[in-house]
Amino acid sequence: MKKAKEAAQALPVNTIIAGDCIEVMQSLPSESVDLIFADPPYNLQLKGNLHRPDNSLVDAVDDEWDQFSSFKAYDDFTNAWLKEARRLLKPHGAIWVIGSYHNIFRVGASLQNTGFWLLNDVVWRKSNPMPNFRGKRFTNAHETMIWASRDEGAKYTFNYEALKALNEGIQMRSDWVLPICTGHERLKDSNGDKAHPTQKPEALLHRVMVGTTNPGDVVLDPFFGTGTTGAVAKMLGREYIGIEREAAYREVAEKRIASVRKFDKSALEVSASKRAEPRVPFGQLVERGMLRPGEALYSPRGKTAKVRADGTLIGDDVKGSIHQVGAALEGAPSCNGWTYWHFRREGKTVPIDVLRQQIRSEMKS
Repeated sequence: MKKAKEAAQALPVNTIIAGDCIEVMQSLPSESVDLIFADPPYNLQLKGNLHRPDNSLVDAVDDEWDQFSSFKAYDDFTNAWLKEARRLLKPHGAIWVIGSYHNIFRVGASLQNTGFWLLNDVVWRKSNPMPNFRGKRFTNAHETMIWASRDEGAKYTFNYEALKALNEGIQMRSDWVLPICTGHERLKDSNGDKAHPTQKPEALLHRVMVGTTNPGDVVLDPFFGTGTTGAVAKMLGREYIGIEREAAYREVAEKRIASVRKFDKSALEVSASKRAEPRVPFGQLVERGMLRPGEALYSPRGKTAKVRADGTLIGDDVKGSIHQVGAALEGAPSCNGWTYWHFRREGKTVPIDVLRQQIRSEMKS
């Protein structure tokens, strides 16, 4: 009965819901969102005011929403919202949680205890961090994000090639150097003060969404603040659900998102991961007559092998798959046969991968 009721409930996408995050999450249907980005209270445990060397007051996080009576109270709160988060995620969904050294280790333990499967921790290294004014500790120049799938073995979204392209063709690492919000990106209230003390830069959310969601996916942010998640989701053609209990933050977020223009549909497409492409057995090329039994294949270094009727190769008394024979001939532990082997047509040498891509394009049409 409960599942039927949830299924009939419309998902409130592209809205900011007022209220306590746990209570609102409990009202949403199970397995309904693709990704959760959470920036929960840090529980900074600040004692007293912090001043700069010129005696001016630092605008630190001292809001009521970041204050908990004890570590146990904070852990109980964390366990409660993470339990709902896991219920709301689709089977192959994932979560990102960001925090500082004050809370991220407690959150990490709660993630594992709740059943999430940790995939990476990513260090956001701030290129322009706030200095340490008291000179009694290292300058706190980073925050940590934990990326986790709902379950072990889940087929979570990871757009590897898109992130690589975003990083000028270099594999994306787990340390991201990005500036904190300053200048025009830092939202201000009517008094000219920071609208939110821990506003995250759009560049951070852009990287998260390009890398771990697809257009049309639903992204939930249970600690919506001034709406960075919603603004980036709208730009990138994702659906969002925001939960925020503070009216002042909701007002800023609504105005901000209303002014955002969604990117053109063609601009939303990203470089696809090769692993996401349909699998094409080499034998299919032989079955379809693209390559004939007995036809010779050539390597860049002059090695040769012949195609067999069952989709294997034989060369220099070595038999096996395109990968196994290539590795054996090169004396290498492994070989990508699709890029290693070439065939000849009209005097030209062509990689066999061209034939695989031809079949893949037919599958998509």
